[in-house]
Formats: sequence, structure tokens, C-alpha cells
Amino acid sequence: MFAQQLFSKEVDLDQGAAEVTSKSSGGRLPAIRIAGLTAAALLIHGYHFGVEDGEIYVPAARKLLHPNLYPYAAEFFLSHGRLSIFGSLLAWTARLTHMSMDWTLFAWYIVSLFATLASCWLFVTACFTSPRAHWTAMLVVTAVLTMPATNTGLLLIDPYLTARSFSTPLTLFALASALDRRFARVAAAMLVTALIHPQMVVYLVFLIGMMWVANRRKQAVAEPVEVMASGISVLPSEFHFAHATGPYREALYSRDYFFLYNWTWYHWLGMLAPLAILAWFWRGNLRGTRRGFELISFALIPFGLLSIAAATVLCATPDFEMFVRLQPLRSFHLITFIFVLLFAGVAGEYLAKSRKWVPVALFVPLAAGMFLVARQTYPNSIQIELPAKTSSNPWVNTLLWIRHNTPEDAVFAVDSHYFKESPSDVHGFRAISARSALADYYKDSGVVSLFPALAEEWKQMSDATYGLNHFSVAQFRSLQQEFPEVTWTVIHGLAPAGMNCPYQERGYSVCRMPLPGDAYLNLENLRN
Repeated sequence: MFAQQLFSKEVDLDQGAAEVTSKSSGGRLPAIRIAGLTAAALLIHGYHFGVEDGEIYVPAARKLLHPNLYPYAAEFFLSHGRLSIFGSLLAWTARLTHMSMDWTLFAWYIVSLFATLASCWLFVTACFTSPRAHWTAMLVVTAVLTMPATNTGLLLIDPYLTARSFSTPLTLFALASALDRRFARVAAAMLVTALIHPQMVVYLVFLIGMMWVANRRKQAVAEPVEVMASGISVLPSEFHFAHATGPYREALYSRDYFFLYNWTWYHWLGMLAPLAILAWFWRGNLRGTRRGFELISFALIPFGLLSIAAATVLCATPDFEMFVRLQPLRSFHLITFIFVLLFAGVAGEYLAKSRKWVPVALFVPLAAGMFLVARQTYPNSIQIELPAKTSSNPWVNTLLWIRHNTPEDAVFAVDSHYFKESPSDVHGFRAISARSALADYYKDSGVVSLFPALAEEWKQMSDATYGLNHFSVAQFRSLQQEFPEVTWTVIHGLAPAGMNCPYQERGYSVCRMPLPGDAYLNLENLRN
């Protein structure tokens, strides 16, 4: 009903209004309707605190707000945190508003969701003239916001807050401003994006360069090379020609999507088909489109092809393995997002002219399908995980107990493969418990793939805690001797007899690490 009302109010505009719209993409932002779409997106895709990359971003923000937290192994999230103002922005917001970090993250997530959809609106109005194209694109993109960007390992947006939650709307805003030739806005958006997500701004700069070259239609080969060369000049010194070896090689190859030869045929189809359709958009002289539509359609083609070429070169020989982490195919996050907007806008222009039900017919099944995907992705969690002291998810509930009942300087040992276990739903230990932990195998390996200096430490820690859920008391003592900083552990299942476990609920045990040797036995005898 909401989608039908939203669309019908716009497509009934008279021809005179459409003509005014076609002259300029400027105008008042339909904030109320975009707020409605924001609410719809939240219901469809959900919100999940501390999942996936939240395990990296949230601890960095927490430590800036409370420096005493995470006294051990903080390098696994600060390596990212030091490169961005994202954590500082969250910490500053929490101090200013006196909100908890959990509520600060949720509030910023809603703001970022609205900003993403508002930037989509600015973009589609810069590419299309008719309201039917605008609102069809908006409805479709709202329905598919968490779809994967081919095999890049990225979603269009995440159902949790990360630095990409800010860089994505800023990127779309910069592109819309570039199409409208508002270059001061472009420069400002690029600067803020660079401060928040230094990696993603490289793709924005590259695409803006492509658009500039396409607009000039001169030196079409030389100019893009200059743009890429400028990006290479800022590479850190640890990038060098060498084979990846040892633990770093293991971490790097755990990200199989870094390597094009691991992509399946449908991954290739998801990468090449949009480029082919964009070529048709560029040459098709389609009805109801502005000049910006043709410009961005053309610019995305060499943008994508050069990214594929770069990825192919990096995978061609082991000598380039230290450069694979540059991930040139991340450009397809931006390509996929823009393609969805353009494709849906064209569909609305041609299919919805005399069929007002078409946008709703597109929106409803897409939204229903994405809702089902969201439930399958987080089957043990509620759709919108608002901040609370308890949770229906047993793993999250355990982590919340740890946050409220263990010392701030506690250091935990957790099975290094917990991230993929049911019912964790990829909720990160550090992000939710606000406590230090030894490195895990899955999420921290992603950090190591970007920061090779952490590889040896990651391997030692993740190997030491592999299979921890089945450790005996003797094995826990051995672990504590190897890592004397560790004072607590979380066990999925029953704890070994003799462990001191103040929390044992819903399949999880939170236990103090046993003291070594006779000291542990003497303490147990005193208690008995």
C-alpha cells in the first residue's frame, strides 16, 4: 500500500511539471517519502549489531570512548581504526549525546540508511527526467539494498554500521553532484569519504576521472592511466614484489574472492552482464534519460574493464601476491549499485508509463525475497536487534552477560572457529562483549590479509584455541601458560569438571581460566 501510494502521487504529475523536471535535476528532496522508504528498508533487511565487520569497527570506537577497554590484542581492530575517523565520529557522538555506544551505532545506522536513499534520489534525478523512472528506481533499490555485489565479498549496504555505511552515500552524492556539475560538492564529498574510508575513495576518484575523460572525449587511454598511477603512488611501503608465505599466505587465500580464478561462471556473469547492458544504455539513446545517464553508463564500462584487467594481472603470478589485497574488483560494488539504479529507472520509464502497478509489482516480490534471505542469514536472531541487556540469541545473550559481569580488563579465550558456529549468526565476540580476546580464525584473518605484520600472532592465537569447546582442564592450563594474559574463557557446551563457571545457560559456559598446576588443585580443595 505504501509503495502504491508513493508511486501514484508522483506519476500523476502533469506534463508541464515533467518538463520542468527535465530541465534541471535540482529541486526539493522528498524527505518524508524517503523516510518512509528508510523504514521499509529497515523492516526488509533488518539491523544486526556487532556482526561481520562490526567485529572490527565497533571495538575501535569503544576503545576511543573508553580507553581502558581491550587491553590485549587490540591491534586486530586498531589497524583499521587508525586509518579512519569513523571510530572517532562514533565516540564523539556518544559523548555529545550521552547515548551508549550500542544506541549510537543504531542511530547512525538509521541516518546512514536515510542518507543512502537520499543520495540514490539525487542520482536518479540526475539521470532520468520522469517521476515514474525516479520512483521505480527508488522502490527497487530499497528492496535489494543488501544484495551482494557479485563476488566481491560486499553487499550494496550492510545490515549493520561500518565505515562503508558512510562512504556509500557520500560516493553516490559525489557522483550525482558530478553529473550536475556541482564540483565544490564533489570535492567536499571526496574529502570526507577519504577521511572515513581511504580505500573506497580510490574507486570514487578513479570513476570521477573516467567521467571527466569521457566528457572530454580526448586522450581516452592516457588519462585513466594517470588516475590509476596517482593511486599507486600512495601505497604503503610493505607492498613489494614477493610470494606470500607462511601464515600470511593462509590468511590471504582464505579470501578466495580476491583471486579471479576462483570465481564461478555465475560470478563472471554477475560481473560482465552489467557492463554489457551498460554499453546498450550508452549507445541506446533511451527515452526519458538525461545526458548524465549516457555519461555514467559509458564511464562505468572502462572503469569495470580496467578493474578486471588489474585483478587478472595481480592473479597472474605469485610475484604479485602481496598486491592482491588491493582488491581492484571492489569497484564492482559501485558498478553494481549504480547499475541497479539505472536498470530499474529504465524499467520504470518504459514499463510504467501506462501501468502504474509495475513499480509495486517489482517491489513486492523483491522485498519479500530479500526479507527471506535476511531471515536465512540470521536465523537465530530477531530481524531488528535493538540494544538491550539480554537477547533471544543464546550466543549474544552470553556476550551481554560477559559485558555486565566480568572485569573490563578481562581477556578471553574463545574457540577460534566460533564465528561460523550455530547459533552465533556471525556476531563478533569483541564487538558485543566489549572484552579482549585471542584472535579468531575467520574475521581476524581478514585483518591479517590486509596487514601482513599480524600474521604470525594471528596464527599462534587461532591455532591455540582451535577446538577449545572440547578442551580438558589440562589443556586449559596449557593455554593459560602459553598466554598468561588470558583470564576467562567461553565454552560452547558443558565445561570440564572442576572449572569455575559463574554463567552456564542455553548451551554456553563462561568460566575463569584454571590456575596452573597445584595452585589450581589447592584452591579447589579449599572450596570443597
